[in-house]
Amino acid sequence: MPFSAQALMPVFQSQVFSLWHYRSADTRDEITTDGYFNAARNSLRAGDVMIVEASDSLAFLPVRSNGLVGAGLSLDGAVAPIAVTRTVSKSFQFVQSASAVVTSIILAPLLASFIAGSSIPVQAQVLGPINQVSVAVRDASGQVVPPVLLVDVTQGWVTANLPTPPIGEGYRVLVEDAGGSGISAVSQPFDVLPDLNRLLTEDGRTLVQENGFLLSRE
Repeated sequence: MPFSAQALMPVFQSQVFSLWHYRSADTRDEITTDGYFNAARNSLRAGDVMIVEASDSLAFLPVRSNGLVGAGLSLDGAVAPIAVTRTVSKSFQFVQSASAVVTSIILAPLLASFIAGSSIPVQAQVLGPINQVSVAVRDASGQVVPPVLLVDVTQGWVTANLPTPPIGEGYRVLVEDAGGSGISAVSQPFDVLPDLNRLLTEDGRTLVQENGFLLSRE
């Protein structure tokens, strides 16, 4: 008998794989002959699997390219036909629960300027699951001025003291999550000023610089 399109039914279909069922009075050898499924080659894809109820056996056949089928696996040579139940309805349920967690670093205000040779007190409040932060000074161009301190969060707070960078303007303190979450806080810019007590000494009515030159006091 020739191939019967009405006897070829999909059991399962997806975008990448299909399982087919085919029942025929032909023998298994006749069904696996090259060209038998030519009429269905546009529907059959390489990698599909076919359950075949032939007149002499029950078999699983792999589908190859151009509608060809392989020798496959014979389950039984004398077995009653199997019953295949198909459904066109599917159900899928997806449940997701989520809760918001606030994560933030709040940096306490800093002075507008610091004296060279002193220290910069840093205090920040940390909200959320952050265990450790890095604390550092950045210059006006955004470059890190060593050192970079790693400070543990204790009861939601962080305190640290940074040495003042070289004399200059536009410095900022950056506090960020050491775990790399992207949470950070940046201070307002501040300046580092020279220590006048180290530059000048008072001698009567004159001020003397370190280089020996005198500055008159008017």
